Amino acid sequence: MRRIPPPAPVSPAPVTSLVLALAGGLSAWAAFPGAVHEQGLWWTAPLGVALLTAATTGVRVRRGALAGLLFGWAFLVPHLAWSGTYVGLLPWSALATACALFYAALGALLPRLQRARARLGPLAVACGWVAVEALRARFPFEGFPWGRLAFSQADAPTVALASIGSTALVTFAVALAGALLTVAAHALLRLPAPPGAARAVPRALPAVAALAAAAAVTGAGALLPRPSAAEDGTVRVAAVQGNTPAAGLDFNAERRAVLDNHASATRELAAQVRAGDAPQPDLVLWPENSSDIDPYGNADAERVIEQAVQAVGAPVLVGAVVDGPAPFVSNTGLLATPADGIDGALQDPARHYVKQRPAPFAEQVPHRDFFRLFTDKVDLVTRDFVHGDAVGVLEAAGVRFGDVICFEVAFDDTVRESVRAGAQFLVVQTNNATFGYSDEAVQQLAMSRLRAVESGRAVVQISTVGVSALITPDGTAHQETELFTTDVLQGQLALRSTQTLSTRLGAAPELALCALGALLALTARRGPRPPARRRAAGGPARTGSVRPSPVAM
Repeated sequence: MRRIPPPAPVSPAPVTSLVLALAGGLSAWAAFPGAVHEQGLWWTAPLGVALLTAATTGVRVRRGALAGLLFGWAFLVPHLAWSGTYVGLLPWSALATACALFYAALGALLPRLQRARARLGPLAVACGWVAVEALRARFPFEGFPWGRLAFSQADAPTVALASIGSTALVTFAVALAGALLTVAAHALLRLPAPPGAARAVPRALPAVAALAAAAAVTGAGALLPRPSAAEDGTVRVAAVQGNTPAAGLDFNAERRAVLDNHASATRELAAQVRAGDAPQPDLVLWPENSSDIDPYGNADAERVIEQAVQAVGAPVLVGAVVDGPAPFVSNTGLLATPADGIDGALQDPARHYVKQRPAPFAEQVPHRDFFRLFTDKVDLVTRDFVHGDAVGVLEAAGVRFGDVICFEVAFDDTVRESVRAGAQFLVVQTNNATFGYSDEAVQQLAMSRLRAVESGRAVVQISTVGVSALITPDGTAHQETELFTTDVLQGQLALRSTQTLSTRLGAAPELALCALGALLALTARRGPRPPARRRAAGGPARTGSVRPSPVAM
């Protein structure tokens, strides 16, 4: 029996293709917190994938690349608007365009991925999406993972997949659901007219099957358990959001005021404890940049910190900027204790953590002389921050916890390695003052929520200005604070030691999906040649259900 080939794809007209790509980018943006909804419309992420997939079905590579670029701009220009809050349009547009170029590459590849053999086009599309995000998380300048599809899924059933395969598996599920939606749409477009024709029902079955598969992929995570019960007891924490005098890049112009705010809020907590109005914390957590004055070089800053520590009677994790090693500075988490203050913290690996991934162009400027040709904003970073070389696991109050500083929460391996090293819960120290009232803080909170599910650990996100929260291992945020307010979060955190499958597998799922995508792309069917090439090959152009676009792009 002769094998029946799969139905020919429905190629959009050039203008339609570009409109679909723009709509897809806006749909992807809407999925994230703060865009058009406080928590984000997570279900628009697969819709965004579906629209870009439809925009690139059966098109030439150049038009696919253009569609991908338009998708990237429509998605990332609004999503990364926080990056230009106080530095203007050029850095914002440059960052958005640099990231959008990865989606241009994806758009160029999508037509081939959709032609994967054995009707595995949706699988290939999903793998291709994972591969592009994996590259963006590593290149250039150590990568920029912000905006991964997985980070839009904190409230979706798909977030539970993070406990198996980290962000890669969540992105894969979202992209697979989106690609299946495109298959369903193409099947519906091929239905005969009128709809009541005798053959309409059997020909609708592929569309129904594709929709059912998309729903199954999306809902599969709901079947996975998200354990959050304590395994090693609990620890009572107090997380201090001290606030800053003002929003903006000059928040640290009044560095002493920022330090005083956190010390004052801690002393007030101590007074409540003495009065019996608050329980005694085992551990107090301050955010990144809570002391931009080096306490080792300034006796007054050291005294303010140690007085707060003595008053509250518990170890305090301080986010400090420490001078050295010359000519660098370091973004460091320091554990100050009632017995020793901050003395010896830098010599004790269990009492300090140096940020391993300083943010490019915010804490360190690569190729400074070159980029100064385009903007003098690079010199706002007067000294580059050093890269830490040790995993962030600290010990206090008889427990081990992972310290993750700000931008690092976006990187799978930074968080994973602290859990592998024995962290029983996680702390994300961050400073969001430099991004004003933008969506950056809630986007970051969504990442912390995913990390809780991924690692099976409670997470404390503590910011100088908000948004801060206590997050249980199932990804639920509690006591979420408002921006630019002073607040103290208090709670009992579950301590856990079981490592999730995601933690144990590490990057293996991501690498496997990338390899599968490459294999499917390499073995995909060849696309139809344009009419001119067919005639040159010795025969008239064939006619059929697939018509080349009148404009080759």
